[in-house]
This record gives sequence, C-alpha cells and structure tokens, in this order.
Amino acid sequence: MLDFFLPVIQNALHSAGVTTEKPIRIEQPSDKKFGDFSTNIAMLVAKECRRNPRELAQEIIPHLVFPPDTVAKIEVAGGGFINFYLSPLFIMRSVEQVLLDGDHYGKGGAGKGKKAVVEYVSANPTGPLTIGRGRGGVLGDCIANLLEAQGYEVTREYYFNDAGRQMQILGESVRLRYLECCGQNIEFPATHYQGEYIREIAEQMYAEHLATLEESSELDSFKKSAENIIFSSIRQTLERLDIRHDSFFNEHTLYTPDNKGVSANQRVIDALSSKEFIAAYDGAVWFLTTRLGQEKDKVLIKSSGEPSYRLPDIAYHITKFERGFDLMVNVFGADHIDEYPDVIEALKILGYDTERIKIAINQFVTTTVDGQTLKMSTRKGNADLLDDLIDDVGPDATRLFFIMRGKDSHLNFDVELAKKQSKENPVFYLQYAHARICSLLRIALEETGFDPSSCTETRLLTLLNSPAEVQLGFALLDYPDMIKTSLRLLEPQKMVEYLHSLAELFHRFYQECPILKAKSDICKARLFLSVATRQVLRNGFRILGVSAPESM
Repeated sequence: MLDFFLPVIQNALHSAGVTTEKPIRIEQPSDKKFGDFSTNIAMLVAKECRRNPRELAQEIIPHLVFPPDTVAKIEVAGGGFINFYLSPLFIMRSVEQVLLDGDHYGKGGAGKGKKAVVEYVSANPTGPLTIGRGRGGVLGDCIANLLEAQGYEVTREYYFNDAGRQMQILGESVRLRYLECCGQNIEFPATHYQGEYIREIAEQMYAEHLATLEESSELDSFKKSAENIIFSSIRQTLERLDIRHDSFFNEHTLYTPDNKGVSANQRVIDALSSKEFIAAYDGAVWFLTTRLGQEKDKVLIKSSGEPSYRLPDIAYHITKFERGFDLMVNVFGADHIDEYPDVIEALKILGYDTERIKIAINQFVTTTVDGQTLKMSTRKGNADLLDDLIDDVGPDATRLFFIMRGKDSHLNFDVELAKKQSKENPVFYLQYAHARICSLLRIALEETGFDPSSCTETRLLTLLNSPAEVQLGFALLDYPDMIKTSLRLLEPQKMVEYLHSLAELFHRFYQECPILKAKSDICKARLFLSVATRQVLRNGFRILGVSAPESM
C-alpha cells in the first residue's frame, strides 16, 4: 500500500513547486481517527521552503490526485501532517488481489537476481543443541524465508567449528571416558565435558575397538568420532524444527595451506600487516584496533599459537565475498557482541563493502517450568536441551515462542504457557483462527455449495463496508509491507505481532458479522473475506515455519 501513495505525493510536491531531496515517509497512525495513512512531508520541507508547515500542507493537498474511489478524504492535522482515509470500496477491491495471488501474495522482487547467504546455528559440535542455540536457529531460518519471499537466491549456511581448543577438549574428554571403559581409574578434570553423552560416545568407541586404543595418546580418532556423532545429533534436532542447511563450511579449511603453502588465516594476517594494522608483542599477534580509536588492541593469534575467534571469522567472511554473495546475514548469539565489530573493521580496512553484511544478535534464553528457572551448562552436562523442549511443547510452539519477543530482548520461555490449549497461548490463538476459517468453509460447502476454488464472484467483496469488515480487509493489505519491514529489521517478531493482530480482527469480524445466515451475496462476500484471511495467515505461517492446521 505504501507504493500506492509515494508517486502521488511526489507528483503533488512537484506540482506545488516544492523541490526537496528529503525522503517521503508514509506511516500508519496508531489511532484511526488520524487516517489510514499519514505523511509528515510538509513538516520536513517547510523550513527549506520558508513556509508554515500547516499552510504548506494545505497547498499540497489540491495537487494530490488519486484514482477515483480510492481515497475518501484527505485532511491536515497537528503541526502539518497530511492524513489519508481510504474508501471502503478501494480496500475491498484490493482484497481481491489476495485471492488472485494466493500462495504468492506478499512476495516481492527486491532481491531478484541477487544472492544472499544466511549463517545461523553454527554451534560447536561439542554437545547436543541447547535451547539458546535453538532461538538463533529459528531466527535465522525465518530471516532466510523472508529473503526468499523478496526474491533472493538464498544459501542457508552452517559454519562448522571443527578446529580450536574446544575440539581438543572434546577429544580429551572422550578419551578419558574411554580409558574408564578400559578399567582405568580416571580423575576427570572439571574443565572437560561432563555430560552423559560423552560417556555414551566413549562406550560406543570401546564397543568398536575394545582396548586397542588404550595405549594411544593420539586424540584424532576420539575427536573425530565425537564430532561425527554429535553433529549427526545436531542435524536431527534441527530437522525436528524443519531447519535445514544448504551448505556446511568447515573452519579447519581456513587453517589449511593452499597450493602456495599459505592458509586463509595467514593471508588475513599478511593483508592487515600490509596496511600496518598488525603487531607482535607479548608473544602474540595483535590487530591494532587502537589505531581505530579503541582502548585496546585485539589478539588474533594467542601466545599458544592458537588463533582467536576473530582471525578465522575474518577469513571466513572473505570467502563469502569471494563466493559472490550480494547480502550476507549473520545470526549470532549475545556472546559475539564484542567480537563482530572487530571483524567488520578488519574487512573495511581490507577494502570489502561491509554494507553488504547484516548482523542479527539474539539474546539469551531462560526456561521457566512451574515458575522455576532452569540453568544451562553444556560443559557441566546439565544443559537445557532443545530436544527435550520439542518433546515437551512440540515444534510449532518451540519455533513461535523463540521469535515472539524481539531478538534484542532476553527471552523467558514459559513451558507451561506453551502447552496451554487456550487463547493465552499465542500459538494456539493463531492456529485456532486458521482452523476456525477452515471449519467455516467446510460448513459453507455443505450448506451453500460455496467453493472458493470454483467461485468467481470475488467482486461481491465490494458490498462489505462495516467497520469490522473494512478493518479486517485493510489489515490484509498490510501483509506485503510487513514482510519488507520484518526483513529490513531482521525481526520476524514483527510478523508474529501482525498475524496476532490479524487473528484478533478476524475473531471480531466473525462475532459481529453473521456469515452463513446472511443474504446470499453478503454471505459469499464474507466467505471470500474469510478465505483471504486464511490465505494471509497461511502465507505468514510459512514464513515463520509453523503449521496451519485445518482443525483443532
């Protein structure tokens, strides 16, 4: 709908003799008494035009020429806002497009011909997935869905952390448990992975090899077995939430020398050094971020010789540029909040267009059961596991609860609420609206023979003009813009809020406007409005990755 107003306002400004480079903002007032849409353009340009904002707005209005029967009223309010009131006829005519487009309604072409990569989950294969990782997984999957809805060719990528000290600790943990299986009395370090899954991996290795590895101090076989078993478990957990990846990028490839004997990590060091942003002191190699105004330099290679997280992350992002992605979205946990700005700065120094990189940080998750908060620790083996949550509340509730709060907010996952079969549960509330429409249409088919797939009388929608009907129709027209807004903000929560509001409007319409008992044409018109609502709910559910049940 915003695209409908923009050219008209631009033409009006030109006709009124107003020239400005300032962007035209069109918003929906929170209070309907101020119109369906509003612009503050007269207030923005009044100073450069040396005019009173209200007077300028009054002069612009006569030049606002809309097609007939579209805008019912235009008025000036406040300090110079121009408010637009759409005609019910135009709203209901526009709803026909929902029915015509069907599953494609809301999709756009902003990303046509462009490639995007979304990196998400990327959990170290050191243990089963926790609930905290699950939130980032669902967030990334929804962002990928939003990108696809805007026409991008999307690659869903998992950055596989198969290098570094944590993988060594994993191998050592399994080896020590294996030695216990061989009958040795082992004092297990508190710094190692304590979970029962470590013991199970060790027992599996013992069953395969017996005690043949007892005298070996080599860790690779223990690490590789653990890595394979754990990552297989991670993929199975993600598939339960319908989260799948197209690409798995192995971190160790960044450490591997090419045919010239130089690794990707070393190329980063050499390139930054050529820009005079590398120094060696205190036994380590440093990124000279003090040159960028920061208080301290950042370690790229520790005194132990092991790279810090920043170095392979810089090298990894360079591969994304080399692979030709127009847009790169990284979904990180809050533990990356201090690291990623340094990665971006390094890429800027090396001449890469960092405007193509978008970062979505999701905050921590706590889980509440009967008012008690559960604490998580993968290392100690008492993690709040994602599999357990899915078992308890189901995949739909798991997905929706993860994104029904803004990504920048800490999330308290109320397990008991997620299991409720009542309108208090947002998952139930949304899915019930869809199921209610399906039930209505089944009854309509039996009692009146109405079949939306074969009925072509969508023009009957223009008979509807009551407040409940018009407000529901107007909300349906917001869906395409809601996709754009959710993507711009990398915030699927906006889609959840929108669908919840749409469900509320449908329930109100259902209560206030008799459908099956109405006269024939009105009955059909209201059924078409219901079909359009079902379509938008279904399309939105597809973005969020939740099911659209036809009965509950």
